[in-house]
Amino acid sequence: MKKKGGLRLPDNLPELRDIHLPEGVSAFPLAYGWWVILLIIVAVFVLWKFYKVLRQKSKKLYALRLLTSINEPNVITSAAAMSELLRRICVYKYPQAVVLQGQEWINFLNAHSKKTQVSGKIAELLLNAPYMPLETASYDNANLNTLRSFCRDWIGENL
Repeated sequence: MKKKGGLRLPDNLPELRDIHLPEGVSAFPLAYGWWVILLIIVAVFVLWKFYKVLRQKSKKLYALRLLTSINEPNVITSAAAMSELLRRICVYKYPQAVVLQGQEWINFLNAHSKKTQVSGKIAELLLNAPYMPLETASYDNANLNTLRSFCRDWIGENL
């Protein structure tokens, strides 16, 4: 004990300990709330991708259903409806191609088709069907089936 001005103070310095700071808080393992938030983010991302795929498939299926519903007895009427369907798809997917006509339109369709190309009599049918008289007999059902096959492939590749 030390004496200071007549008072005796206890010598308690050996009993004092250094101040220890607590350890830092670890980020892992995450609390349950963070796992829930992470799960929600992943679920939203997966649902968004699923929605986009479903929407894409539904447009393609709708266009293919329209194509199969074109079963007019007249070749010219059916070909005109197929030409209209291809134009409608281009309004949605390729707006710059809507103004194309003649050989430019055929070249555009061929450029966006990997499987089949349209040319010759089938190309003429596709181009001229909306403007031909219904009595035109220069095209038959084989030409129409070839055109239908081209349209099916083109829709499958572009939607």
